[in-house]
Amino acid sequence: MIRRARTPTDMNERDPVPEPGKAAGALHRVYLQPSKLSFLASEADDLLAAATQAGIAVPFACRNGVCELCEARLIDGTALNTRNQQTLSPATRLMLCRTQARSSLELEIEAVMAAGQTTPREFQANVVGVHSISHDVYRVELQLPRRRELEFHAGQYLSVVLPDAEPCYFSIASSPLDQHLELHIQASPDWVSAQRVVDALKSGQAVTLQLPHGHACLAAAPEKPLVMVAAGTGFAQMKSMVDYLRTTNSEQPVSLFWGVRRLEDMYLRSLAQQWHETWPPFTFIPVVGDDEDNDWSGHHDQLVGSVLATRSDWSDVQVMASGSPTMVYTLMDALVEAGLPAGAFLSDVLEYAPR
Repeated sequence: MIRRARTPTDMNERDPVPEPGKAAGALHRVYLQPSKLSFLASEADDLLAAATQAGIAVPFACRNGVCELCEARLIDGTALNTRNQQTLSPATRLMLCRTQARSSLELEIEAVMAAGQTTPREFQANVVGVHSISHDVYRVELQLPRRRELEFHAGQYLSVVLPDAEPCYFSIASSPLDQHLELHIQASPDWVSAQRVVDALKSGQAVTLQLPHGHACLAAAPEKPLVMVAAGTGFAQMKSMVDYLRTTNSEQPVSLFWGVRRLEDMYLRSLAQQWHETWPPFTFIPVVGDDEDNDWSGHHDQLVGSVLATRSDWSDVQVMASGSPTMVYTLMDALVEAGLPAGAFLSDVLEYAPR
């Protein structure tokens, strides 16, 4: 998750609240429980619009207070019901789409979860397509018959469950806002488990998925510059987050370092370059080995060196890393030594391959 979860002590350290009578565009901090997420809301905007702009996914269907999906309970603060212009006080139930902040607020809304708190479930998915996009990477598109039942955060991963086989884990390459799920599966005849998954998907039969997994993900738009570092198909996790962030109006700088052994391994370089050219906050830095015989350790050093060379102050950024355990720990050690707070480094490797 991009922001540090606030503790009960933090909840008392409110952002400055404008004096009464200030302009209608005054900003107030809105805290959500139990997710411990927060966002800024202008007095001119409804809370649902402000949360959406901050990248926080609140369920809704109508935006006019009828569906009641965005219902919350006001714990603390003062708010305005825009339908009848009545002031709301604590303990009141409200609809985010019909409410404006008049002070800093604390709300209880169960449908919003912090990163990594969603309980994995099993789903049956239909295969929409399996397409080769490089010499050894397949792009897989899956459809869930009841897509609205699935909630996940950008950057999480899933497992494909085949009969009589151990689950195989793959990053979700699509945004949580997309209707279909996208996977990037690297497979060759030598990689038996991955090739078996690809063969099963090519058969066109429905497949069992378990998701979501992972804590290295985004529950909201970042409040700090975000540095993404991916090796190989670790790009899939970063694509999910970039696709999501491009819908949030986030203006925080985002940098993507993508390291590969050979140029042909950068299977969607044109897409990353397109982001670089069309999305102002985004910078793409490809890192390609200069010798196809280099071992992975050499590529790790090259990738880490490229990341370290881009800035001297690592004290106020967030880092997301995806790749082999060797790459991830090499990068983490180097960045922490350079001044990155340990808690600002996120990778699923820290969870499934602790050292």
